[in-house]
Amino acid sequence: MGRSFAALLVLALACGCTVQTADKDGDGKRRLPVRIEVPKRSTPPPEDDPKPSATPSAPAAAPAAVLWSRGDSGRDVRELQARLRQVAWLYDGPTGSYDDLTERAVKGFQGKRGLPRTGKTDTVTWKRLKNMTHEPGKWELYLMGGQPADAPDARCLTGRVLCISKTSRTLRWMIDGRTVTTVPVRFGSVGTPTREGVFSVYWKSRHHVSTLYDSPMPYAMFFSGGQAVHYSADFAAHGYAGASHGCVNVRDEAAIAGLFAQVRNGDKVVVHW
Repeated sequence: MGRSFAALLVLALACGCTVQTADKDGDGKRRLPVRIEVPKRSTPPPEDDPKPSATPSAPAAAPAAVLWSRGDSGRDVRELQARLRQVAWLYDGPTGSYDDLTERAVKGFQGKRGLPRTGKTDTVTWKRLKNMTHEPGKWELYLMGGQPADAPDARCLTGRVLCISKTSRTLRWMIDGRTVTTVPVRFGSVGTPTREGVFSVYWKSRHHVSTLYDSPMPYAMFFSGGQAVHYSADFAAHGYAGASHGCVNVRDEAAIAGLFAQVRNGDKVVVHW
């Protein structure tokens, strides 16, 4: 018993505890049990595994600025459409108008490259598209027409004239120096060029079919041998990707129908650069 009490006392002192005992009386009664009081700490013990303090998250990157979206129009939209055609995401146009087909093409291009499929052309999308394509030329931008007409030739400023410019690829229907209608036109190839000069309409044939090429020439207005101004379904479908056999092709059927109704035999035709 003495050794046990001594060991307990040493342990208590080492722990900073207070040991209280009751002495044995002379009557031989046994000692009271030992009570160990642990002193109270003034501050709580530190946690063994404190949780790391939360660090503020970095602010989200600002979305890329939008350059063009549905409803926009202009030369820049034409370039966007021409470049989308180069990578086979757009087959119509360019028209210069950001329509539903353009929006769908942009979405497809974005999705293929892991970009957000917004259908809006932002700075990131535009940079990626430019890196994959070449600068489109004038007739890529105006593949299906829509180009502005240049100034009329001086020979077109009097009388009733079909004033046809090879430079801007346009036809002006003019009366006494006033432009009534302007339409894009297509000419012959290098092997079958459209003749230049001053001519006159000598024959009109509404449902004409070429005997030489066995191809339809609706609303034909002949001005030089077998060469005529007429509607071309191929021009309407493929634009300047093709050429005529020497005739002046019009792709807008409603426009050529209107011209056919107004132009008379004997009216002047000027084909110029």
